[in-house]
Amino acid sequence: MVAVAQHPNIELVTYAEVVKVTGYIGNFNVTIKKKAKYVDWDLCTGCGTCWEKCPSKKIKNEFDLGMGYRTSIHKVFPQAVPGKPYIEAETCTKLTKGKCGVCEKVCPTKAIRYDDKDQYVDVEVGAIVMATGYDLFPWEEAYGEYGYGKYPDVITSLHFERLVSSGGPTGGKIQRPSDGKVPDSVAFIKCVGSRDDTKGKSYCSRACCMYTAKHAYQVKDKLPDSEAYVFYMDVRTAGKNYEEFYQRSLNAGAKYIRGRVSKIYPRGDKLVLKTEDTLLGMPMEVEVDMVVLATAMVPSEGAQELAKTIGFSTDKDGFFQEAHPKLQPVETFTAGVYVAGACQGPKDIPDTVAQASAAAVKVCGLFSKDRLATEPMITEVDTSKCSGCGLCVPICPYKALSLVEIKDRGHHGPFTRQVAAVNSSLCQGCGACLPACRTTALNLKGFTNEQLVAEVDALCL
Repeated sequence: MVAVAQHPNIELVTYAEVVKVTGYIGNFNVTIKKKAKYVDWDLCTGCGTCWEKCPSKKIKNEFDLGMGYRTSIHKVFPQAVPGKPYIEAETCTKLTKGKCGVCEKVCPTKAIRYDDKDQYVDVEVGAIVMATGYDLFPWEEAYGEYGYGKYPDVITSLHFERLVSSGGPTGGKIQRPSDGKVPDSVAFIKCVGSRDDTKGKSYCSRACCMYTAKHAYQVKDKLPDSEAYVFYMDVRTAGKNYEEFYQRSLNAGAKYIRGRVSKIYPRGDKLVLKTEDTLLGMPMEVEVDMVVLATAMVPSEGAQELAKTIGFSTDKDGFFQEAHPKLQPVETFTAGVYVAGACQGPKDIPDTVAQASAAAVKVCGLFSKDRLATEPMITEVDTSKCSGCGLCVPICPYKALSLVEIKDRGHHGPFTRQVAAVNSSLCQGCGACLPACRTTALNLKGFTNEQLVAEVDALCL
């Protein structure tokens, strides 16, 4: 991340979002909303004096998933690049009530700007790479049998990742969230949301098996006298040296039990897991101090709306749709737009790095050409028939259709009127617009009405 920020040919725009995309391959125009930070980053040195002195110290930290606290002025996460803070307007008493202003008083470089506003900038780019990542499946909404979030010692793997991190809320110590005690036993439940048709997620999240093996190993490594139970449907170790890592977790003492947990409920200060061992064919109960759920990867919040903004599609699960799973795995149906990472589907880090490299090479290949080959079978408009109703414009999934004004001549002299126009660089020849045209002014090259009728006539002879 530091290398990206320091690269002379990379302009890093953080704390911003894309609100509008127009144009086509090689000629995109992107409107970016730079959110108000209330801190002048050109002056700020990231010294930390402001957030150390900020009196609002009891705001739950989203990066620690609510297990730690932060102030109103803060960095998004400790290793953020650039390492400079912003003020959260909703929780800052100066911005909401006009009181406080401590950060402005203590800032040595006078970088605080309470009058900062959102800014909109337009950027012209030749290609777009989508790398919006993923979110975790909201298990607390769908898995009531696992505690609905009412048991504080039932956490997700991402919570556990923050617990074992030296920069996390506990400084790397594995502790129960409810009372801070060191657990004597920890249960890991895999496939929570993944491979579960009843919850609408039939796919495998791929990374869960390996990070659960890592977490079980960390429990045995940091707490040698504790027990680590892993409840699984299948163990999938498809990468290079993955099987060896899984065996390492087993050799460390992690106990793998094949069976799906049906219910979790408290008994004293323990949590009881009702499950079965399908290899032995018998039901069982296991008492543990803490439960860690390996929840499914799902598309990041707002991913579908962003796909609509840019002009390409998503699959049935909401992940970005690639043009072809084998021949075009990093390209979308919109030319010049590429995908990388878990936005296209669940991936671990090696697969994400490989796809990101492929997307970068595709962009380099695109920019190395001075001419582009376009799809020949595209829609054409017969302007003499077009009424300019515009019904075809919202139908096009690639935003290739628009209304333009042309000059025409009638019985009373020349006049201007609206007709549909096709951007040949955007049109993919899908034909979705043809049924929408009431005047049959649209035709698909190579598949015109006359050609189709001629084919039928030839078959009938």
